[in-house]
Amino acid sequence: MVRVSFTDDGPGISRENLKQLFDPFFTTKEVGKGTGLGLSICHGIILQHRGNIYAESELGKGATFIVELPINPPEETDEENNE
Repeated sequence: MVRVSFTDDGPGISRENLKQLFDPFFTTKEVGKGTGLGLSICHGIILQHRGNIYAESELGKGATFIVELPINPPEETDEENNE
């Protein structure tokens, strides 16, 4: 397993927002300033590679995003190749 983390020292993310962070169209930006798809798309791609992404944060203490990916993902089955 490869584990990479990205940390900032920004304002942090509330517990309520952490629960929705990877939901499609979730955004804290003003209307017209973002689609809310970026993290949702990242989440989907990482899951397709049999990995995981999650965030840890405290308000006022920044946030950390953790991405975990298998070094040798399982080989695809014939059924998966035909999709």
